[in-house]
Amino acid sequence: MNADTIKRIVRAIAEESQEDLALLARKVIKDERQSGHEKLADQLESILDRPKPARNGRKPSTDHGRPLQELPLSRRHRETLATVIPRDALEHHMVLPPPVEERFARIEREYAARERLGAYGLRPRKTILLYGPPGCGKSLGAKRLAWNTGLPLMKVRFDALISSYFGESASNLRAVFDAAKERPCVLLLDECDFIARSRAGSRDIGEATRIVNSLLQLMEEYDAPGLLVATTNVQSSLDEALFRRFDDVFPVPFPGPGEIEQLLKTTLSAVPVSNRVDWRELIGLLEGEPAAMVVKAAQDAAKAAVLSGQKVVTPSQLKAAVADLKGRGDETARNG
Repeated sequence: MNADTIKRIVRAIAEESQEDLALLARKVIKDERQSGHEKLADQLESILDRPKPARNGRKPSTDHGRPLQELPLSRRHRETLATVIPRDALEHHMVLPPPVEERFARIEREYAARERLGAYGLRPRKTILLYGPPGCGKSLGAKRLAWNTGLPLMKVRFDALISSYFGESASNLRAVFDAAKERPCVLLLDECDFIARSRAGSRDIGEATRIVNSLLQLMEEYDAPGLLVATTNVQSSLDEALFRRFDDVFPVPFPGPGEIEQLLKTTLSAVPVSNRVDWRELIGLLEGEPAAMVVKAAQDAAKAAVLSGQKVVTPSQLKAAVADLKGRGDETARNG
């Protein structure tokens, strides 16, 4: 048994976390079986699967409801390397095409059944890469996974993590991964291409290459009790070796006509909408746009209706909101 596992067992005992103890016990059994100690593994499994005695009505404790108390710090400046997004700030409602919805749901089901899977030597999907254009909902996908699994969301701060000093960025990255081992969480590497750009054809043999190598090694060894979610807008720029380290890789696409209609109606559900609204026309105006724009257009139209004192959102307010957002996008493209 390695030192990391021993520390996690002692910590789980100190915190009376029965869930963590059960997970660690399954890991010990699996390790013993892989080492060829079949008899010992069977005996341990028999002990673990015995009926549990009553605990005088006391519920076993769990880490899920508790915040991450100690955030990782950078080695030199002692800056926090991550931020924790509180549960009440986790937006989590997503409208997705059925195949993509099923990919998210499968991750959530496997996490919920992780102990049952472990009893058969099976490992749930724990490392996920989401890719797609800006505004499609990749970061929202990480928040949704945190909400539905009950895990806190720890988002890496790349501005604090990257250092110009030799080896320091890699050291900071390891501190983040160590923190994720200490307590279950969804570890979010948002826009991970910032630290995972391809080494192919690169002349950089300095800190950038070292941090990619460090990330590959940490991903290879990843065995934290929570989930790791990475996102990128430009998956083609990621190091090819990184893709093999993820348990699941899938796109979060722009919404289609059905998803656009559902997003609009869900966002406007708290405000009456005029029966003169032509939903097909609105959907046509918003096709090919990111989900974030669809939601913002509906929100802007609803705010315009409330501020004007009207009782309903009108077609003109919805079309004006869409036109305004598209105009901003065109202006950004011209000035970019």
